[in-house]
Amino acid sequence: MAEAAAPGKFGTVLRRWLKPAAFALSLIPFAVWAWRAAGGDLGANPIEATTRYFGDWALRFLLIALAVTPVRILSGWAGIARLRRMLGLFAFFYVFLHVMSYVGLDLFFDGALFIQEIIKRRYITVGMFALVILIALAATSTDAMAKRLGGRRWRRLHMLVYPAAIAGVIHYYMMVRAGFMEPLTYAVILAGLFAVRTLKKSR
Repeated sequence: MAEAAAPGKFGTVLRRWLKPAAFALSLIPFAVWAWRAAGGDLGANPIEATTRYFGDWALRFLLIALAVTPVRILSGWAGIARLRRMLGLFAFFYVFLHVMSYVGLDLFFDGALFIQEIIKRRYITVGMFALVILIALAATSTDAMAKRLGGRRWRRLHMLVYPAAIAGVIHYYMMVRAGFMEPLTYAVILAGLFAVRTLKKSR
């Protein structure tokens, strides 16, 4: 529909450069962190700043990936669906950095202490629930895995991204001690994205 409305040279350029451009843009948060880390500009507690920074971007990318289908539904632009898998993998990339910065920089890869933290701190328990789901989704994101699982089973599995996103928002809400506006904003955005998909299916 909208893709057909961009014929000729512009449409060809758009299709050719859409994914590379999205890939480059998705790396910007990591590049910004690396620049700040190299310049010693991560504040008084660089470990906490790093963990929270990657956590923020993990949740943002998860919502961005979830927004692909609603944008396609509302705009009719089918080409944007090509970004869904890549954006989902970037969400997992930032989740991985978030978890590793906590486990590695804060806990020094102490597995026993990490298990204690999961049991003791409820927001970490919720975060681990989201992580387990996202690991499963990342591991089955390839075409080969989709074929092996079968289309219907694969789609059902990947609908678990919504519980993972809900858990991510709850994890963020439980973690912050003040300034609840940002996690509540993410919750509203997630509810809106889910509503668009639900309304489309009900028609």
